[in-house]
Amino acid sequence: MAKLYFHYSTMNAGKSTVLLQAAHNYKERGMVPYLLTARFDNRAGDGRIASRIGIGEPADTFDERDDLFLKLANRLAEANIACVFVDEAQFLTEAQVWQLARAVDDLKVPVMCFGLRVDFRGKLFPGSATLLALCDEMREVRTICHCGKKATMVIRKDADGTVVTDGAQVQIGGNETYVSLCRRHWREAVGDFPQGT
Repeated sequence: MAKLYFHYSTMNAGKSTVLLQAAHNYKERGMVPYLLTARFDNRAGDGRIASRIGIGEPADTFDERDDLFLKLANRLAEANIACVFVDEAQFLTEAQVWQLARAVDDLKVPVMCFGLRVDFRGKLFPGSATLLALCDEMREVRTICHCGKKATMVIRKDADGTVVTDGAQVQIGGNETYVSLCRRHWREAVGDFPQGT
């Protein structure tokens, strides 16, 4: 039975690695995966999903104007797709998450989305919020804070290494821009100390 999955985490937890491994498993069994990633996130190259550990695969791309139900319906008409893998799923619009859910329900294709849950301000991305509301199954991909606790938050740093607490929700970057932390250390980094602590 096809389902909509959301694999979420903070930065540098290995979401793309998990995605690429799962897609590889389909290929090993003679099935065809269909990989999608955000068009404007081209850190790994245009139309490419890559992991920090050095593996990568070509992928189709999406932006906020794409109707993903139609994209998947057209792709399925061309080839027998066993599973759809969406990287950088936090950049999906609310409408696109509904389109993916419709593809699962009506086209009977499983869709596995991988993305961030919250931004550097601790706020849900619109795509992630909608995935949390609509997905059939969600799984956390874990990473750790420098203290050894589970990291659930991320800070953004400017070019000088100073933590920033405002700005656009979306800014493409990697280890030079973002650091994953546990909630306590995130609060310390952004200057959020509740009274009495």
